[in-house]
Amino acid sequence: MQKLVIHGGAKLQGEISISGAKNAALPVLCASLLTADTFTIQNLPHLRDITTMLALLEQIGVRILTNDPGTAELSAASITNPTASYDMVKTMRAAILVLGPLLARTGQAYISLPGGCAIGMRPVDQHIKGLQAMGAKISIEQGYIRAQAGRLSGTRIVMDLVTVTGTENLMMAATLASGTTILENAAREPEVVDLADCLISMGAKIEGAGSDIIVIEGVDHLHGCSHTVMPDRIETGTFLTAVAACGGDITLTRTRADTLDVVLGKLIETGAAIDTGEDWIRLRMQHRPQPVSLRTAPYPAFPTDMQAQFMALNSIADGTSVMTETIFENRFMHVQELKRLNADIQVEGNTAIVHGIPQLDGASVMATDLRASACLIIAGLVAQGETIIDRIYHLDRGYERIERKLAQAGAQIKRIN
Repeated sequence: MQKLVIHGGAKLQGEISISGAKNAALPVLCASLLTADTFTIQNLPHLRDITTMLALLEQIGVRILTNDPGTAELSAASITNPTASYDMVKTMRAAILVLGPLLARTGQAYISLPGGCAIGMRPVDQHIKGLQAMGAKISIEQGYIRAQAGRLSGTRIVMDLVTVTGTENLMMAATLASGTTILENAAREPEVVDLADCLISMGAKIEGAGSDIIVIEGVDHLHGCSHTVMPDRIETGTFLTAVAACGGDITLTRTRADTLDVVLGKLIETGAAIDTGEDWIRLRMQHRPQPVSLRTAPYPAFPTDMQAQFMALNSIADGTSVMTETIFENRFMHVQELKRLNADIQVEGNTAIVHGIPQLDGASVMATDLRASACLIIAGLVAQGETIIDRIYHLDRGYERIERKLAQAGAQIKRIN
């Protein structure tokens, strides 16, 4: 099994190019199911979840016309098997995003329930409730969602809680429904806006994406388009946090500062100097970071996907911080691994109290999930001595060549078998 070996202490310098956002690319790929025309997506990151999604779409009947680095051309002219099996869904929960498009386009879908998740519960009841409100008949049979419908009907849907994939699934389904659908308490994430921009390019009529009320007027059919996936804001935030922890001077290119307002604000609190442009962010850090307290919440608040990385930074900050996680109940699993590096952290319910110490010590640790992997990389980069991170297969789901990008910035990091 592959591992990462890190020798800490190096400052990070230079330039890093940011990849396309996985969490934007996955729903956009599913949008290809809504049209019989050719559909092209650009700035695709090379990640395991993207490869899995393309394989799932092929099983459904989508033809992958080209799959060059960063670009895929798809044709869903003939959907022969509107099914997402457990074998696919258990490795990638985003597979649930084929439910809405399949039901809207073909009138049927047979999708495995996602099952468990290491960081906590991610129920799909809001997806099902919304589709039922639009006229779908849905039953749960032997761990599968069986959905059938004639043409879906527009309606008002008030979601009980904010859900990104639920918003995306219902928005895609509503594009081909008869009449107008209003999604209230909708997710406001930039990835939702990116999907809406793609759907609008296909001929959908959508207003309000990026707010908590999205209005979709259904159309009879959608056409093909070419769409460029937005930059990955979590990859961007991860690299910026690494520099704030390690010190140095980094410019990130092919990214967007406007999707990271809260994260950038917290990094400025640590003492980092930040400059931004239309498609670049520069961060300089010349001293030990100051601690930053935070509370995760849905966008535009502080993202849960950046909590673990900031915990690594706070572990060596000059003071004490309080970090509260409100999204996932099991998202402090990296705490025990940070403690193996001598971090001083106490967990009380959904709150972690982090007492920064001057120096972490290298050790062997194990990654428990994607963002925990990034947390441990940052901790290893600042630790004295050698850190070995096991179970790094999580990384390949969400970061494109992270060790190569860090190495080109001066980090002493390599992947071994």
